[in-house]
Amino acid sequence: MTDSELKTLKDNLWHAADVLRAGAHLAANKYGQPILGLIFLRYADILYKQHKAEIEAEYNKSKGTRAEKSIKDISIKYCGFYLPPEAYYTTINDAPDDANKATLVKKAMEAIERENEKMDGVLPKEVYGQLVPEEEPELLSNIMRIFMDIPENISVDLFGEIYEFFLGEFALQEGKDGGTFYTPATVVRYMVEVLQPQNGEKKILDPACGSGGMFVQAARFMHRHNKASDEVMKFRCYGVEKEPDTVKLAKMNLLLNNVRGEIVEANSFYSDPHNAVGNFDYVMANPPFNVDEVVYDKVKDDPRFNIYGVPKNKSKTAKKGSDKKETVPNANYLWISYFASSLNATGKAALVMANSASDAGGSELEIRKKMIEEGIISQMVTLPSNMFSSVTLPATLWFFDKQKTQDEQKKDKILFIDARSIFTQVDRAHRKFSDEQIKNLGIITRLYNGDTQSFKDLIAEYTTALKAAPEASDDKEVKTKAYWQSQIDWLNERFPDGTYTDVIGLCKAASIEGEDGIRDQDYSLNAGRYVGVVIEDDGMTEAEFKAKMLGLNTELGDLSKEAATLEARIADNLKELFGE
Repeated sequence: MTDSELKTLKDNLWHAADVLRAGAHLAANKYGQPILGLIFLRYADILYKQHKAEIEAEYNKSKGTRAEKSIKDISIKYCGFYLPPEAYYTTINDAPDDANKATLVKKAMEAIERENEKMDGVLPKEVYGQLVPEEEPELLSNIMRIFMDIPENISVDLFGEIYEFFLGEFALQEGKDGGTFYTPATVVRYMVEVLQPQNGEKKILDPACGSGGMFVQAARFMHRHNKASDEVMKFRCYGVEKEPDTVKLAKMNLLLNNVRGEIVEANSFYSDPHNAVGNFDYVMANPPFNVDEVVYDKVKDDPRFNIYGVPKNKSKTAKKGSDKKETVPNANYLWISYFASSLNATGKAALVMANSASDAGGSELEIRKKMIEEGIISQMVTLPSNMFSSVTLPATLWFFDKQKTQDEQKKDKILFIDARSIFTQVDRAHRKFSDEQIKNLGIITRLYNGDTQSFKDLIAEYTTALKAAPEASDDKEVKTKAYWQSQIDWLNERFPDGTYTDVIGLCKAASIEGEDGIRDQDYSLNAGRYVGVVIEDDGMTEAEFKAKMLGLNTELGDLSKEAATLEARIADNLKELFGE
């Protein structure tokens, strides 16, 4: 399936949500649950059919022998789950278009949960009764038929992309509430591009995992870079999420993307279900920002939070004699400490954090200072605004590298990247990274780490795309060739020697010591303080610039006088109109 065909399929499938919104008796924020459940049911049906011949062949071969296995055990081997006959999507789809179809879907979900312990309580069930309203009992059937358009030879990876696409669309529809369970895929892909998770028996933690997007993108990265290896199956994910419905979304997401892992419903501030300290190869997360009700006494002795120091108010927030307990100023630095403390000796982390944390003062400054001087912080990236459905202001990506603390050349340096001007506009209110923007930003890190071959490979990739583009015979083809040339130019103009160099307005490898170093900047981790600003040459002499500014000032004075005259005239007209 080509990228264009997949996009068309996604758009057609999204039509199901429009059908649902028009007729279902559901609240605006409840459309996702039944739709995502049907996607899972269709996925299970297709995956089982793809392996059915192998399952039956192995069953018949072992039948009657001492090594006999059940259909269920063999199905789990090939598919990761067993699909009972009453849960076949096509069988339910072929049933009459009446209210009984909701009962059939519910029974299918119950049968899957009954036969697969790890899915217990995960799948939606009761909600389908609301998709057969009395005035339109065929509504559920209409929606199910739309998902029959998913071809039965589709790959697991593409099915996972469809699920992620729907998660993203529901997040956009729900706005701020949607942002609690979904981090935009392109932001996560960039985080993974920098982190470069490796294969093997690795463990990754996300203590605020939402719908599991960090895990999925990490697994896809490993699939793309290790297609001939089976080691990716050894990679295991550990998530914590406090919202029960979001836990279900995450478990379905992992199942649809063939990612092994364990998602636990818990509050990460007060619970440590995965014994995190020093236990993980990778940590990735987009935690909630500025949480201000975490009780200080409940976290002050927890090694996840106190290795670098627990944030504390200058004066206790609880009044003497009051039942209200003291809380931390906000939880941003609890999260930051949690990620750093969870890494093993070679561990790496990537996390999304509010911009304000980069310059926070008081006890938070002391925590940041310890981390900087220890050398664990490897990179800071300021993102463009409007990348998230829940946050309009720019956020910052923090990257940790435990090995850096032992690297004498890199220990006292941090790579700063200001990516605020690098984005693709989705609509008036939302932005994303394009595939090439992710690669171009990612190559900065590769070059900084001495990987010049990746730079050459990327230039070669763009050159091949440029040569493959059709000769320009219309505007579209002209734009295609220009696009690939612009990617090559962007890289060569900034890194002409194919090696890392500081680029004003984009990136800077800053040291702790020295003039304008990190210590001189009060241990700020705000990229804008280090990378600088590009000042465009307007070609004017000093005298010409002065004359232009004076002229603009005169013009502003004239406009102000005109505005005052108009305001007086409007006031007189209103008095005349109302007789005052």
